Amino acid sequence: MNKIFKTKVNDTFDFEINTEDISKLDVVEISKSKFHILQNNKSFRATIVESDFNHKTYKVKINKNVYRVNIFNDLDLLIKEMGFAIGTSKHINSIKAPMPGLILEINITVGQEVKEDDSLLILEAMKMENVINSPRDGVIKSISVQKNDTVEKNQLLIEFE
Repeated sequence: MNKIFKTKVNDTFDFEINTEDISKLDVVEISKSKFHILQNNKSFRATIVESDFNHKTYKVKINKNVYRVNIFNDLDLLIKEMGFAIGTSKHINSIKAPMPGLILEINITVGQEVKEDDSLLILEAMKMENVINSPRDGVIKSISVQKNDTVEKNQLLIEFE
Protein backbone atom coordinates (compact mmCIF):
# COMPACT_ATOMS: atom_id res chain seq x y z
CA MET A 1 0.00 0.00 0.00
CA ASN A 2 1.36 3.40 -0.99
CA LYS A 3 1.13 5.85 1.95
CA ILE A 4 1.25 9.59 1.37
CA PHE A 5 2.97 12.00 3.74
CA LYS A 6 2.50 15.77 3.60
CA THR A 7 5.60 17.76 4.44
CA LYS A 8 6.17 21.43 5.13
CA VAL A 9 9.69 22.83 4.82
CA ASN A 10 10.67 26.04 6.65
CA ASP A 11 6.93 26.81 7.14
CA THR A 12 6.88 27.85 3.47
CA PHE A 13 7.03 24.96 1.01
CA ASP A 14 4.54 22.06 0.93
CA PHE A 15 5.38 18.68 -0.57
CA GLU A 16 3.72 15.29 -0.84
CA ILE A 17 5.96 12.26 -0.48
CA ASN A 18 4.77 8.70 -0.83
CA THR A 19 6.36 5.41 0.21
CA GLU A 20 7.12 4.57 -3.42
CA ASP A 21 9.19 7.78 -3.77
CA ILE A 22 11.04 6.93 -0.56
CA SER A 23 11.84 3.40 -1.72
CA LYS A 24 13.39 4.80 -4.93
CA LEU A 25 15.87 6.96 -3.02
CA ASP A 26 19.51 5.85 -3.11
CA VAL A 27 20.45 6.39 0.55
CA VAL A 28 23.42 5.10 2.52
CA GLU A 29 23.33 5.46 6.30
CA ILE A 30 26.70 6.72 7.49
CA SER A 31 25.72 6.92 11.17
CA LYS A 32 22.50 7.09 13.17
CA SER A 33 21.89 10.71 12.10
CA LYS A 34 24.03 11.08 8.95
CA PHE A 35 23.18 9.91 5.44
CA HIS A 36 24.59 10.06 1.94
CA ILE A 37 21.91 10.49 -0.75
CA LEU A 38 22.15 10.18 -4.53
CA GLN A 39 19.29 11.81 -6.45
CA ASN A 40 19.35 12.52 -10.20
CA ASN A 41 23.13 11.89 -10.30
CA LYS A 42 23.71 14.50 -7.57
CA SER A 43 25.30 13.72 -4.22
CA PHE A 44 23.87 15.10 -0.97
CA ARG A 45 25.08 14.82 2.63
CA ALA A 46 22.17 14.87 5.07
CA THR A 47 22.34 15.19 8.84
CA ILE A 48 19.40 15.11 11.23
CA VAL A 49 20.37 17.95 13.57
CA GLU A 50 17.26 17.88 15.80
CA SER A 51 14.18 15.72 16.00
CA ASP A 52 10.96 16.09 17.98
CA PHE A 53 8.99 12.95 17.29
CA ASN A 54 5.94 14.06 19.32
CA HIS A 55 5.51 17.24 17.27
CA LYS A 56 6.82 15.57 14.09
CA THR A 57 9.36 18.32 13.46
CA TYR A 58 12.91 17.81 12.32
CA LYS A 59 15.85 20.07 11.63
CA VAL A 60 17.81 18.61 8.70
CA LYS A 61 21.10 19.84 7.29
CA ILE A 62 21.52 19.09 3.57
CA ASN A 63 25.07 19.85 2.46
CA LYS A 64 25.48 23.29 4.13
CA ASN A 65 21.82 24.37 4.30
CA VAL A 66 19.58 23.77 7.32
CA TYR A 67 15.84 23.11 6.88
CA ARG A 68 13.02 22.73 9.41
CA VAL A 69 10.70 19.95 8.24
CA ASN A 70 7.24 18.97 9.51
CA ILE A 71 5.85 15.60 8.43
CA PHE A 72 2.14 14.71 8.60
CA ASN A 73 0.55 11.32 7.89
CA ASP A 74 -3.09 10.48 7.07
CA LEU A 75 -4.12 10.42 10.74
CA ASP A 76 -2.55 13.82 11.43
CA LEU A 77 -4.40 15.30 8.45
CA LEU A 78 -7.72 13.72 9.50
CA ILE A 79 -7.36 15.11 13.04
CA LYS A 80 -6.66 18.57 11.64
CA GLU A 81 -9.61 18.31 9.20
CA MET A 82 -11.93 17.41 12.10
CA GLY A 83 -10.98 20.66 13.83
CA PHE A 84 -8.67 19.23 16.44
CA ALA A 85 -5.05 20.31 16.77
CA ILE A 86 -1.93 18.25 17.16
CA GLY A 87 0.45 19.30 19.92
CA THR A 88 -1.53 22.32 21.02
CA SER A 89 -0.83 23.80 24.40
CA LYS A 90 -2.94 22.67 27.30
CA HIS A 91 -5.68 25.06 28.43
CA ILE A 92 -5.06 24.88 32.14
CA ASN A 93 -5.70 28.28 33.66
CA SER A 94 -4.93 27.61 37.32
CA ILE A 95 -2.89 25.37 39.57
CA LYS A 96 -4.30 24.08 42.83
CA ALA A 97 -2.46 22.36 45.65
CA PRO A 98 -2.39 18.61 44.98
CA MET A 99 -2.13 17.94 48.75
CA PRO A 100 -1.92 19.88 52.02
CA GLY A 101 1.52 21.29 52.74
CA LEU A 102 3.88 24.21 53.26
CA ILE A 103 5.08 26.56 50.50
CA LEU A 104 8.90 26.48 50.71
CA GLU A 105 9.81 28.46 47.63
CA ILE A 106 8.15 30.51 44.88
CA ASN A 107 10.21 30.76 41.69
CA ILE A 108 7.97 33.10 39.68
CA THR A 109 6.42 36.58 39.76
CA VAL A 110 3.14 38.01 38.48
CA GLY A 111 3.47 38.91 34.80
CA GLN A 112 6.34 36.51 34.24
CA GLU A 113 6.29 34.41 31.07
CA VAL A 114 6.86 30.70 31.74
CA LYS A 115 7.38 27.65 29.55
CA GLU A 116 5.88 24.21 30.02
CA ASP A 117 7.74 22.27 32.76
CA ASP A 118 9.35 25.39 34.30
CA SER A 119 9.56 25.11 38.10
CA LEU A 120 6.91 27.39 39.64
CA LEU A 121 7.08 26.60 43.35
CA ILE A 122 8.09 24.00 45.90
CA LEU A 123 5.47 22.49 48.21
CA GLU A 124 6.60 20.49 51.24
CA ALA A 125 4.18 17.70 52.10
CA MET A 126 4.77 14.65 54.31
CA LYS A 127 8.45 15.63 54.75
CA MET A 128 9.00 15.61 50.98
CA GLU A 129 9.70 18.56 48.69
CA ASN A 130 7.37 18.53 45.67
CA VAL A 131 8.31 20.74 42.74
CA ILE A 132 5.19 22.13 41.05
CA ASN A 133 5.97 22.64 37.35
CA SER A 134 4.10 24.68 34.77
CA PRO A 135 1.61 22.53 32.85
CA ARG A 136 1.84 24.85 29.80
CA ASP A 137 3.46 27.91 28.29
CA GLY A 138 1.87 31.12 29.56
CA VAL A 139 2.00 34.28 31.63
CA ILE A 140 1.44 34.29 35.39
CA LYS A 141 -1.75 36.25 36.19
CA SER A 142 -1.75 35.86 39.97
CA ILE A 143 -0.01 34.06 42.81
CA SER A 144 -2.41 33.32 45.68
CA VAL A 145 0.21 32.13 48.20
CA GLN A 146 3.41 33.36 49.78
CA LYS A 147 6.53 31.62 51.01
CA ASN A 148 5.90 29.78 54.34
CA ASP A 149 2.11 29.68 53.80
CA THR A 150 0.31 26.49 54.80
CA VAL A 151 -2.09 25.32 52.09
CA GLU A 152 -4.96 22.85 51.96
CA LYS A 153 -5.63 20.33 49.22
CA ASN A 154 -7.24 21.99 46.13
CA GLN A 155 -6.39 25.51 47.37
CA LEU A 156 -5.68 27.89 44.50
CA LEU A 157 -1.94 28.55 44.12
CA ILE A 158 -1.37 30.17 40.72
CA GLU A 159 -3.50 31.52 37.86
CA PHE A 160 -2.45 31.95 34.22
CA GLU A 161 -3.59 34.75 31.87
